Amino acid sequence: MFLQLAHTKLSVFLKSRDLVLECYKLSRNFPADERFALIQQIRRASCSVHLNIAEGCSRKSSIERKRFFEIARGSLIEVDTAIGLAVNLDYITLEKLDSIKILIRENFKMISVMISPDN
Repeated sequence: MFLQLAHTKLSVFLKSRDLVLECYKLSRNFPADERFALIQQIRRASCSVHLNIAEGCSRKSSIERKRFFEIARGSLIEVDTAIGLAVNLDYITLEKLDSIKILIRENFKMISVMISPDN
């Protein structure tokens, strides 16, 4: 934020931030008794995606960079799975998931490209 580093302009960084914001908005409507369970898990995992992309971009070694991107992708899968549980628990309907579905898919593709052997 204050450092104005190059990664803050990357599409993958901006998309992962959008994911975090959408996860926070989405989880606001969950039952209050999930405050320390599913809500927190979705929010932490989405933040992990964003933060690991940032940290990976700061690494000089391609092996280290890719490891952080792998962690980010794992956290993204965690978000996807937790949202699936929220649907199963009737906390949210599939119709309300259009924007997050797109964000999850876009983030997955972008992060996967960053992990690919060509990068």
